[in-house]
Amino acid sequence: MAKQKGFIKLEGSLGGLTFYERNGKSIVRTTGGNTKERIKTDPAFRRTRENMSEFGASAAIGKSFRVGFSSIIKTMSGSIIVGRIVQMLKRVNTVGTGLRGQRSFNFSVNKELLEGFEFNSSKPLSTIFYAPFEAPTVDANRSEVTWVVPDFNTSNFIKAPLGATHFKLVLNVTVLSDYVYSRSLGRYTPTNEAENETNGVAFGNEIALGGVVGNDTTLVVDLGFGAPLPLSVAVVCAVGIIFYQQINTEFYELSSDNAMQIVSVV
Repeated sequence: MAKQKGFIKLEGSLGGLTFYERNGKSIVRTTGGNTKERIKTDPAFRRTRENMSEFGASAAIGKSFRVGFSSIIKTMSGSIIVGRIVQMLKRVNTVGTGLRGQRSFNFSVNKELLEGFEFNSSKPLSTIFYAPFEAPTVDANRSEVTWVVPDFNTSNFIKAPLGATHFKLVLNVTVLSDYVYSRSLGRYTPTNEAENETNGVAFGNEIALGGVVGNDTTLVVDLGFGAPLPLSVAVVCAVGIIFYQQINTEFYELSSDNAMQIVSVV
């Protein structure tokens, strides 16, 4: 890297050199890097193009995934949630069918790659909420999802953050379609666009910390489908807990130690 000392100030590239200004000083360096056009057309960059196609699709599908949890994801997730979702989806793509750069995202047959995902990586649900429960159940259409948590003692089965007086249990359900590469469009598209991103969330009542709940907690999400969902979509079920502090008659949501996990994909 060199500095310009002449009185003529140049910007841009000329004769293999690039001229620019940084921190008030004029800098010159050799032109390097690969042009966008070369990456798009040069056979030497075929693998790069394949990786860009699949990574870009993972990011785009990640946005659809986040739409399904849009009403609660900020409450439950850590600061690196977007990148972690993309990584999870890329793992599904890695085992997909098709040529590299066009491998499918088959969520419906790779459910285990989604199950267990923690929205808050620093606060896994199992380290906050210990009460025994079964995975949510679904009806024949995969439209109505029900989660039942048997009565339990909050003093024994919840690790609450400092200042918390109450908590809510949460059930969030979303539909995630498989995605395939369309050669005619040059991009990935959902196999079932009409059902994709359909979602719902159910919140329990505020429950006081300390002592037994007093009854079973039942949460139900109805996605509204009147017929069985196609096999090429996955119904993603996540459960979680949100903490509150009661001041007088108001409940204020706490920003720490809330947790949510994908417990089943059906």
